[in-house]
Parts: sequence; C-alpha cells; structure tokens
Amino acid sequence: MSARVLIVDDLFPNVRLLETKLGLEYFDTLAAMNGRDAIAICEKGLCDLVLLDVMMPGMDGFEVCRHLKNNPLTAHIPVVMVTALDQPADRLRGLDAGADDFLTKPVDDTALFSRVRSLVRLKAVTDELRQRALASREFGIGDPLALATAETGLDARILLIEDRPGSAERLAGALRQHHVVTVEPDPQAALHLAAEAPFDLALVSLDLAGFDGLRLCSQLRSLDRTRTMPLIMLAEEHDRARVVRGLDFGVHDFLMRPVDRNELMARVRTQVKRKRFTEALRGAMQASLQMAVIDALTGLHNRRYLDNHLGTLFGDEAARRAQLSVLILDIDHFKGINDSFGHEAGDEVLRGFAERVRQHTRPIDIVARYGGEEVVVILPEAGLGEAQGIAERIRERVEAVPFSVLGATRTVPVTVSIGVAVRRGEDLCAADMLRRADLALYRAKAAGRNRVESQAA
Repeated sequence: MSARVLIVDDLFPNVRLLETKLGLEYFDTLAAMNGRDAIAICEKGLCDLVLLDVMMPGMDGFEVCRHLKNNPLTAHIPVVMVTALDQPADRLRGLDAGADDFLTKPVDDTALFSRVRSLVRLKAVTDELRQRALASREFGIGDPLALATAETGLDARILLIEDRPGSAERLAGALRQHHVVTVEPDPQAALHLAAEAPFDLALVSLDLAGFDGLRLCSQLRSLDRTRTMPLIMLAEEHDRARVVRGLDFGVHDFLMRPVDRNELMARVRTQVKRKRFTEALRGAMQASLQMAVIDALTGLHNRRYLDNHLGTLFGDEAARRAQLSVLILDIDHFKGINDSFGHEAGDEVLRGFAERVRQHTRPIDIVARYGGEEVVVILPEAGLGEAQGIAERIRERVEAVPFSVLGATRTVPVTVSIGVAVRRGEDLCAADMLRRADLALYRAKAAGRNRVESQAA
C-alpha cells in the first residue's frame, strides 16, 4: 500500500536519506525542516504518516507530536519518532507524547518499512470512518473527532496470553494499576475466550510452549469478533523476523523482552486509545445513519426510509408477487390536544402513540411516521383480513388507556382512525396503494372517527 510520508528533520542529509529509502519502496514523500511547518502540513491533510525527528531547534519532536495528537484534525495521523536517542526514558517520553512508534538511528530498513506499512493500513481504515463520521455533525451529534481525541486509553479489558508464570505475574501486575487483566496460558483457551468476551487488547507471547504465538495472532486477526482488537506481540531478540511478519499481516505493535514496565504501559495505552478512537468514529457514523432514517421525536422510521422501502417492495419482481397491505393511522382531534395542553403534551402523546403501534404490530412490519400525527404501517405477506385485524387491535389499545402527559400529571383520552388497503395487480407504484388507504382513512374520519375503514372493492 502506497502512502504520503512526511519526513520532519532539520538536517537535509537525513531527509534525503529517508526520501531515497521510501521512494525505492514506492512511497510518496514530502519534507518539513521544522515543527511548525510539519504541523501546518498535517492540518491540511497532506500526509498519511509522519516520520518525526526528536532533536530539532525551537519546537522539538516531543512537542510537535503532542500538538498533533491533541488536535482533533490531526490526532488520527500516525507518528513515528526517528532519533539517535536510545534510552528507555527517551522512548517512553515519545510514547507518552502520543507517538505510535519510536525508531532509533541508524534506522533498520526492514523495521522502518514494516512499521510504515502497518500504520498506513490502520490509518486507511480510520480515514474512511472519519469521513463518514463527520456527517454526524449535520445531525447535531456533536464533534465526533473532539470526542474521540479526548479518550484516555485507561480502564481497558486486557487479555494476556503468556505461559511463563513469572513473566505473566510481572506484566499483569503492572497493567492492573490501570486496567482489568485476564491471564490465559493456554493458546486454544485464549482464542475461545477472546472470541466470547469483549477485550480491548491482547498481549501475545510469541514463544508459547508447543504453539506458534504468531499463528495465534493470525487466528485472532481472522476471526470476526477479534479482527479489530489490537494485538501486541511479546518477543525475544531472536524473534525480530517473526515480528516483521506479524506487522505485515496486521498485528498492531510489539514489545521486546525484557519488557520495560513503563514502555508496556505506554504502548498499551496508545493501542487502546486508537481502538476507542476508531470505535467512537464508528459509533458517530452509525448514529448519523440511524438519524438519517429515524424520526427523532417518535423513534419510528421516517418518510425517507418508508419511500425507499416501498420502492423496493414495488420494484422487485419477486416482492411484487407477495401479498402486501398498508395502514394509515391518524390521531383524532390531535390539534385539540395541542391547543388544550400545549405542544409538549402533544409530543408526549405522539411518542406514546408510536410505542403502542410498535407493540401491536409484527416484527416484520415497517412502522413509519408519515407526517404530523399520521403513521403508516407496511404489512408484508398480509392480506386484507389480517391487515384489518391488526388495525382493529391497534385502535382498541389506543382507546383503552388514556395517555399520560405533562410529566404524568395529567391524562388525555386518545382515539385513532385507520385506513386499510392492499396491493392490487394493477398498482404501478406504492402511491396507488397509499392513495386507497388515504381514501379509506378519510371515510373513517367522516363516519365519526375512532374506527377502521378499508379500501373500496
């Protein structure tokens, strides 16, 4: 997968070296010689990943990284720090600033390319979610990027797959300061456990006795339930080739033994934050999709959804051969409720009315707000007799119990008039069937309301 990589370094030879290496692997590159230029490029969305030098005059790499990760516009961009600093404290400082990884100069080409490819793949998923989630702003959900960026990465459920008792005890002890940890030494039991329980992250030892830990990572990446769960490999120095293979097929990160306690905490926090960032974007996207087809007041489907669904039922040849009925329901004297008790009470009646209709229709039926106090119910595989029975049941339940309004301080008697129609062979579109149901509703109103009328023969 190709990508645009931003190289940030104040020394031109370092920039040229990385440009050459990445160019040979078919990555596009651009450069910034200082932190402020790098931030500007990222805010314009011109890069997919940042290779960031730490030791720069003015704004150093730690400060640049912190700025990028705290900004909702740039928090999703992976940052890999590239530096001559090789002490655990330096690495920890970079991870605490939000860096996704930390490479030490001179940079090993294999490690560089595998890490860049891995992070670019993750960003590609996030980018798609970001674009879709941003549509939720139109529905008043709030800023999904700001909400996602505020994630702390703490209080996660972590699965530790480690069969060395001493190592498992040390790792679990460190993680339990901020997370809930489950230790499972058996790889098959761990696979089953991961598929059943909602873990936020798994740490997998590559040197499990009698089992290939890398294969376990592959299995976890292939299952639907665990495909998006972050994985961190625990590896020995001789496992570097296997670590690269793991990164190539989608493992998120790794730790080399002996594991530094602080680096463990930082890498786990980074992966949990990224997972929850993605989940927040996915949740905002789902909410926007729901709001596009759901009426906000009643929770019923809206007119857009109804029209699309009816279009399918009338456009598909197989669906046209099945029975189909429709009810149009209209609350009697609804304007009088608004005039007597206020629009807040009217809204409470609409919500209660929608709930009663839902309770007395079938799971396969489509219930949608048609406009104002009118509701349409689409009844697949229902003939006229069954549709009349459902309509009468709804009418009786609406009339039977008065509706509570104004915080349950008052009750209002409510009745409903219902028109029923069935699809005919000569109907060219849904409007033909709806027109007959509307005429039946008009007859119900004219005949005194609180009744069910059906289409004329």
